[in-house]
Amino acid sequence: MGFSIGTEHSVPTRMLALNLADGLSGRAKLEVIQWLLLSRAPRKALRDQLTGLLSAPATLGPCRLRRARFKPGRKLTAYYDALVHVEGTDGYRPRAIAVTWRLDGDGHQHHGTADLSGIQAEALRQGVAAPFRQLTADLPERSMHLEISPLDARFPQLVRLSDPRHVHDMLAGAYTASDRTPDQARPGRYAVTAIRYHPGQRHVLRYDRLDVAKGETVLAKLYTGEDGARAFRVAGRAADWLAEHGEGVTAVRPLAYVAEDAVVLYPRVVGAPLSERLQRPGAGVAECLERAGAALHALHHLPPAVAGPLKLHDFAAEVSEIAREASDHIPALLPSVGPAIEGLLARAGELHERLSPEPPTFTHGDFKSEHIWAAPGGFTFIDFDGCRLADPAYDVGKFLADLQLWFTAYDQEGLEQVQEQFLAGYAPRAPQERLLRARLYEAVQLVKIARRVPLFDRDWAALTKQVIRRAQAVMNDLELTLGLPATPSFLGFLDWSHNRHRTRRERRRQRCRKGAWG
Repeated sequence: MGFSIGTEHSVPTRMLALNLADGLSGRAKLEVIQWLLLSRAPRKALRDQLTGLLSAPATLGPCRLRRARFKPGRKLTAYYDALVHVEGTDGYRPRAIAVTWRLDGDGHQHHGTADLSGIQAEALRQGVAAPFRQLTADLPERSMHLEISPLDARFPQLVRLSDPRHVHDMLAGAYTASDRTPDQARPGRYAVTAIRYHPGQRHVLRYDRLDVAKGETVLAKLYTGEDGARAFRVAGRAADWLAEHGEGVTAVRPLAYVAEDAVVLYPRVVGAPLSERLQRPGAGVAECLERAGAALHALHHLPPAVAGPLKLHDFAAEVSEIAREASDHIPALLPSVGPAIEGLLARAGELHERLSPEPPTFTHGDFKSEHIWAAPGGFTFIDFDGCRLADPAYDVGKFLADLQLWFTAYDQEGLEQVQEQFLAGYAPRAPQERLLRARLYEAVQLVKIARRVPLFDRDWAALTKQVIRRAQAVMNDLELTLGLPATPSFLGFLDWSHNRHRTRRERRRQRCRKGAWG
């Protein structure tokens, strides 16, 4: 018994419960997951619930699906931007929401009902819940739990950081304590937008100044514990280092760390991420890749003593984590791919023992095209939260894997060319052994980042298989380079017959289309 994706009919509750249990359990089925994310009945239930939570005369516009995460046997979580129109204002403003389906229907079990109630009450008192009358709701008959920004028991400061009055005072204090110009030191009114709302995990807010013609924008990234202080310190020292050694490539310098709110404030970076330019690679992309490679090599020479205390990367621990968590939904939804992932990770461990090690250096830790911003004035590295002491080949391999993923998503040709352009900037200054290890990390990271293929993409299964097969190809090439016999693939020829009659333009348009429903 199952649902066809995109059905236009209501579904009896008993049938929904049976299919939900089958879809979220160890017997997970992709069609059920995509039915929950894409079909009319779940979307209508969500829209009805959101509409019921709004105060009149506010109205609900389209709700755009941004991301989904699936934990087999536990839950499916989807993140949306709901566009809301408030009377007396122009247009719609996005409001971030998170929807979770659980097997037992108990949406509160991991969040703390009492904590959420208190935080919701505070949000209502401060006026940051408006135009919603409440920020959480449950639909037991659909095993669905809903949370609306700024609700999060793990980040209680999210409520006050979403309050424009608190933002004004916080920025005034931050600017006063820094070397800002008089105009910058007089913050006015700000609009607050949640650009990353993942309850229990992470949050990023955008503050747009309203009372000047070209108001500045500030980004606020929330932390727990001492992570914020560490992120502020490392990002500042990386910015100092690249300012001197980056050959024109810079790093975003944080404005301030506000300890009482556990938040780091950043200026808005001008330009666009390299990932957008990869849709149409050209001469400008080649220059960006070469300069990024050269700047990454310079970053790897940042003395650890200058950066301050950093965690030491453990390759074996990361491989175990990938096997245990990062790709757990892939074997559940594609059982035939499970042995391929296990085999790849086992081979990676064996090859890692064969390759000559190198002393760990300062590394970015999450070096990918989304974290390289290009503008007419130059290039900027962002997001230094993952910095650690590690094999410098780790950053190189991760970036090569990231290029593979984007070229798969955009259905582009010319992957080897852009990888060579990046290495042309990095490799002249790097030992050959490092580049061999980079290929090993590339294969491992391809397995890890296969989870970035959106679950709501109609071609999720084919794209995910393609990413894993690319990892196998990288591993095979490395084994041959080392004079070892290539291990036979666990995956046979990928069946692309269902795409055979679709043009490349049609496939690319579907990849880039944002999920929206009205």
